[in-house]
Amino acid sequence: MFEKLVAIIEEQLNVEGVEITMDSDFKKDLNADSLDLFELVMALEEEFDVEIPSEKLESLTTVGAVVEYMKEKGIEI
Repeated sequence: MFEKLVAIIEEQLNVEGVEITMDSDFKKDLNADSLDLFELVMALEEEFDVEIPSEKLESLTTVGAVVEYMKEKGIEI
């Protein structure tokens, strides 16, 4: 399922061809702004049927942080 997450990130942030790892930082490595991150969260919520509260967004700065959050919610990535 990590590939599915990467595909969503690539599509939402328009970063096809960029290596995305667990350590990839959305702002620093993938050049995402706050609108990009909002749209990414909406896509993740829809795809994985999970709610990500806005107060949690500040801590989800890397791909790995998103994966850990999903695991906490019982979604295997």
